[in-house]
Amino acid sequence: MISYLRRVFVESWLGRVCAIVIFLAFIGWGVGDVLGYMGTETDVVAKVGQQRISSADLGQSLQGEMPTIAKQMGVSDPSQVPPAMRQQIAYQVLQRLIGQAELLEAARKLKVSVPDSAVRNEVFSLPYFKGANGQFDRNILNARLRERDIPEQRFLTMIRDDLASRTMLQPIGQAATVSDTIAKRLSDFGLQTRTVDLIRIPFVEQPTPAAPDDATLHRYYANHLNDFRTAELRHARVVVLSPATVADTITIDEKDLKRVYDEESDRYHVPETRDVQVVTMPDEAQARAVADVWTKGADWAAVQAAAKGGASVEMPGARPSTIPSESLSKAVFAAPLNQIQGPFKSEGGWVVLQVTKVTPPKDTPFEVAKKEILQQYRDAKGPSVVGERSRQLQDAMAGNGLDAIPTDIGAAAAAGTLDTHGNTQDGTPAPLPASGKLRDAIVQQVFAQTKGGKPNLTEGPDNSWYAVEVDSITPAAQLTFEQAKANVLAAWQAEARKHTADEQATALYTAAQTKGGLANVAGAGAPVVKGLTFSRAAPNKAIPSELMDYLPRMKAGQSVMGEDAGEFIVATVTNVSTPNPTADLGAYQRLKSALAQSTGDDLVASYVEALSKRTPPVINQRAVTATLSSLGFDGSTTP
Repeated sequence: MISYLRRVFVESWLGRVCAIVIFLAFIGWGVGDVLGYMGTETDVVAKVGQQRISSADLGQSLQGEMPTIAKQMGVSDPSQVPPAMRQQIAYQVLQRLIGQAELLEAARKLKVSVPDSAVRNEVFSLPYFKGANGQFDRNILNARLRERDIPEQRFLTMIRDDLASRTMLQPIGQAATVSDTIAKRLSDFGLQTRTVDLIRIPFVEQPTPAAPDDATLHRYYANHLNDFRTAELRHARVVVLSPATVADTITIDEKDLKRVYDEESDRYHVPETRDVQVVTMPDEAQARAVADVWTKGADWAAVQAAAKGGASVEMPGARPSTIPSESLSKAVFAAPLNQIQGPFKSEGGWVVLQVTKVTPPKDTPFEVAKKEILQQYRDAKGPSVVGERSRQLQDAMAGNGLDAIPTDIGAAAAAGTLDTHGNTQDGTPAPLPASGKLRDAIVQQVFAQTKGGKPNLTEGPDNSWYAVEVDSITPAAQLTFEQAKANVLAAWQAEARKHTADEQATALYTAAQTKGGLANVAGAGAPVVKGLTFSRAAPNKAIPSELMDYLPRMKAGQSVMGEDAGEFIVATVTNVSTPNPTADLGAYQRLKSALAQSTGDDLVASYVEALSKRTPPVINQRAVTATLSSLGFDGSTTP
């Protein structure tokens, strides 16, 4: 129910402890204690004590859930979500409703009640129902409820249940604390920094050996026969229907483009914005002390420490309209860049500030913006258009295969010869009207299809459809030694260079292990990259990932050898340091808060699990099946 509320109204007003922990507690929670309820209440899908979850509750929650999930999956139409996933989503939603019912049943047993005044205050506080004057507007509430077809009494019940659930969960979640010992250990684990010296030995930089005698090449050829074969080639015809292929066929009236442009005026007419750091103190003397510290060159962290008795805040990208105080807004937009201003009196106290960045205003004319708006419209509309037109493509193929593809549906066709890597005979990528996972799926289908087999329209990744017809197959064939001799020589020489690089790297690694690091190895023969640092919290992209399974566990003076793409690497850990976590009090407190939140979530999950054991849910499987089937969530129908 809470998840439904969060989707019905603004995310922020129910983004509180209750919603978060219920999601954590019930994602993946099984219903092992569920009984085969076969009562007479056909409109009830589950019972928890005296709580009832109706078919309507489940149906409305599912319909509220699916648009968000579809959007997260990259599709605009919930009907495009695969049937099996729709069914999985349906059962997860049911589990969350059961979790809500467990809390409400526990509240009933503990005689927790929510007075009408609390419900009224909660409704009045929701920004979604406030008018231009910032006050609750009854007409807006009625309009919002009508838009979503929610009866007022049901809405008030939802609010009451939410408040009861919060009353049960907040004391548990907020009671969690984390000791400094645990926080410091975890901080040490994440922030412990290692410094590394590193040498790379590429294969291609090794000397190329002279060509060996034919006997050696014959032996190499015989041991690597599979490396010297012609690739299997197939000539295929392909038809693709995807958001990319239909994009140019999706149009929108100029007046609608202009309407979007006007509605998003804040996006295309961006006023001057400023990044500003603001300190507000309760009296002038304290504000002046902060200004003195700041003027003498203290950084923002030091200024925040000096302003413990007040409030300090950073406002990136601030506009005049986003600054709550009119006097503060005027001061911010009159202040010169990188100069300490104040103290001066404002509505909230005595203010000292510094503007750290000024971004000039930017106006995007309609003729420029409409291209972006059109592309965004096409990106959003493309998946649903593909879904609609796939039926037209299927009908056309049913009559004449790939010979009668309609020209007005945005399908793209291609024909040609390719190998298993999707390349043509000359080694260049085949010009298929697809990329990424869709291209890979098409190539795979080309080499899975039988010659002359009937093309079938197949659903591909990224909201796409494709069909393949194979005309001819040229089987792979073994090249004779004479045919492959040049390639055999090249492969033998490449392996010889790799072997030479291996020997050099092994010698360096052995010496580094013996002498305490690469810095103590004379005449390494390759440039040493020194001073590369990393931690678990801040990896270093310059360090090959092949080494990162070992380096975080190594001590200073230890070395490691690994192989990356086309090279060997030898590395030595030269230093291990653990910074003092309290040196950055802000970061340390954020870590402790995150750990406390995580611990609180675990406590709440354990509590709700205990409730489910004390009052096991009873499922009416027949009612569940009927509800899911009516909405197309049983895996067999389309909603």
